[in-house]
Amino acid sequence: MATTAKADEKARAKAEYDAFLAMCPSRQLLDRVSNKWVVLILCALGGDASAQPGASPAPRAMRYSELARLLSGVSQKMLTQTLRALERDGLLTRTVTPTVPVTVTYEPTDLGLSLYHLTRGLRQWAQTHMDEVLAHRETHDARAS
Repeated sequence: MATTAKADEKARAKAEYDAFLAMCPSRQLLDRVSNKWVVLILCALGGDASAQPGASPAPRAMRYSELARLLSGVSQKMLTQTLRALERDGLLTRTVTPTVPVTVTYEPTDLGLSLYHLTRGLRQWAQTHMDEVLAHRETHDARAS
């Protein structure tokens, strides 16, 4: 089997966006969106946190402090870095309103909402199946001991 030069592989990966190829730029995006804080931020901005049980969530703008309160355990540094990265990738918009003090809100873009629909399902799956996962872990750990 012939080997492919790194430059050829990189060019092919970029042209095809095949995440299975080591040099594919889509791997960076997968790294970004597989972060727990990204999933939780998108779910919050997608309206999951404010939706009534059984109601369809509606996207909404949130202030930094609202997000920080909602996302228990996130550090100020991690929240700031994640919000900046999501803005850079076009997944959310940051709006500054000149008030005293300045009001900054974040809301999902259309691109962010398209990803939100996937992350919402992932979050729901994790919450629904956590008991099963914990049981499997316990069984596995008991066998390993």
